[in-house]
Amino acid sequence: MVEDKGSDAGVVRAPEEVGSTPPQRKRRRLDPEDREREIIDGAVAFFAEVGFDGGLRDLAKRLGITHQNLFRYFPTKEALIDRVYEEVYIGRWQVEWETLLADRSIKLEQRLTQFYRSYLQAIFRYDWVRIFVFAGLKGVGITQRYLELVQARLVEPLARELRVTTGLPDTIEVPLLPEETEMAWGLHGELFYLAVRRWVYDMKVPDDLDAVVNLAVVKFLSGAPSAMRVLHIGTVKALAPRPGQHARPARRLPR
Repeated sequence: MVEDKGSDAGVVRAPEEVGSTPPQRKRRRLDPEDREREIIDGAVAFFAEVGFDGGLRDLAKRLGITHQNLFRYFPTKEALIDRVYEEVYIGRWQVEWETLLADRSIKLEQRLTQFYRSYLQAIFRYDWVRIFVFAGLKGVGITQRYLELVQARLVEPLARELRVTTGLPDTIEVPLLPEETEMAWGLHGELFYLAVRRWVYDMKVPDDLDAVVNLAVVKFLSGAPSAMRVLHIGTVKALAPRPGQHARPARRLPR
């Protein structure tokens, strides 16, 4: 039940106050920047709790402002949702993750372990996970936009780095196969699902997430290279030099 903060229930008035009109609460006056910040924070909490079926009138009431005042800052619900996406997903994205995954001076196991430890810290939150799931169910675009970003900046680079580590032809000679990106999604999805179990299903998950990451990465690297070699048996044979030919020089992957 939502508490009616304007209710007078339980308030004992002095005799002269009985029957008089209760004074109106004064609305807080905020600078435009502070008011916008309040709306964004409130929208993040609101959509995380009730999903995208929640109306902006309900959000305005929760914030203690008028519907018209809310629309002064965000004229449409879509505009507010876009701002929530920037706040929760783009705002918490770290470019350093991409740099780390591409740094071949560090062993791949160490890169993946460092990255996923940091990534889980960023996404393992009530608002991040629930908004993501609600958006996917309602098709409001947040989930699709974010997954496209993850595919381009994390999953495909991970698959390319696995290809290099395995010693297979680079992606200039042989473009990434769908099965290779699926292997990379497998690791990513396994770790992301920890957050879904915690914040959607309210299930117990291990307290030591770093230990879970360590094990997941070791398990992935113990199986994925072998699977990738099997996947590329035909490719390696096709690129092998024929008698009297020299092997083609290896080319570097694009950074």
